[in-house]
Amino acid sequence: MGKCMIIGCGGVASVAIHKCCQNSGIFEGIMIASRTKSKCDALRDKLQPTTKTVIETAQVNADNVDELVTLINSYKPDVVLNLALPYQDLTIMDACLATKTHYVDTANYEPLDTAKFEYKWQWAYREKFEQAGITALLGSGFDPGVTGVFSAYAMKHEFDEINYIDILDCNGGDHGYPFATNFNPEINIREVSAKGSYIENGEWVETEPMEIKRVYNFKGVGEKDMYLLHHEELESLALNIKGIKRIRFFMTFGQSYLTHLKCLENVGMTSIEPIMYEGREIVPLQFLKAVLPDPATLGARTVGKTNIGCIFRGKKDGKDKTYYLYNICDHQECYREVGSQAISYTTGVPAMIGAMMIMTGQWNRAGVYNIEEFDPDPFMQALNEWGLPWEEDFNPTLVD
Repeated sequence: MGKCMIIGCGGVASVAIHKCCQNSGIFEGIMIASRTKSKCDALRDKLQPTTKTVIETAQVNADNVDELVTLINSYKPDVVLNLALPYQDLTIMDACLATKTHYVDTANYEPLDTAKFEYKWQWAYREKFEQAGITALLGSGFDPGVTGVFSAYAMKHEFDEINYIDILDCNGGDHGYPFATNFNPEINIREVSAKGSYIENGEWVETEPMEIKRVYNFKGVGEKDMYLLHHEELESLALNIKGIKRIRFFMTFGQSYLTHLKCLENVGMTSIEPIMYEGREIVPLQFLKAVLPDPATLGARTVGKTNIGCIFRGKKDGKDKTYYLYNICDHQECYREVGSQAISYTTGVPAMIGAMMIMTGQWNRAGVYNIEEFDPDPFMQALNEWGLPWEEDFNPTLVD
């Protein structure tokens, strides 16, 4: 069917690349492009004997628009799948505009100098993408991503209006380290140490980091402490889902993780303000990332399951209704299939599906769109086919 350029070669990219290779009827060719070409080559050498998908590799600096444009023009992909860092979204979008190539990502742009992620920078590209006649699909991971597709599916099939959404992200996995992060430590710690927030009656309500805690009993995992965080999909769902009064996002954390994080915060190791050290400038959080376990190495030692989903409350035919859509994913099963843990798997699979939706033309609309703005049905079907089957509960326990 076509060719996809995948920018990035970390844990999530590795899963997406494995999945593209399993789906060679759609992905006839892929190019893996990253700052470190040797990582791309190693993955190509491992996967090429197992797939009909033709795998090419390249070195690229995703901060450099000219380099990206040259590479896109030479490979001529049907879609660029951005699995680099959120700081690089805009340069990659610029390169896609210059080459008139469809764009897909999994996380919204955030500037390097402030841990403030919101959609305004990418939404500002709407008119340019419309005029170029190409699609930018934002947030095709799990959260954001599948959570948006779940919301669109609930709206289409189960509700006349949705008033309340609680997104619950539970990782019941244990990697055996006293402290490690399941995805890029820099992004993870920035996210967790930022102030929390939720949307109520169209307004952001801000909370102190980890101020709001709830306990929830997750199917397949058990009872876990979860904390209210700011998360980007709240912003788009509040605009795109009819009837919204409140949206919240909760993520589970173990006590060991929180204790270590507090200590690191207290001594300044989570700061993104540069400091001088032995005559050169370093960012403490980037140094901390260098000494923590690489998330890509956690797969072999992580046991347990994730449970991520959305609890909806709203109205159908004038009556109150509740509905819970979720996926349970097993860390060890993911590792056996693609050599990674479930956090990378639950993001990498929807990244492949999003690229497939654009490449096959099932989702085809020029402009910049969040994932819940498209028909959810083909994506929901693909989740069941490609390793993230979803479950429904029509009488879920609610979060107070």
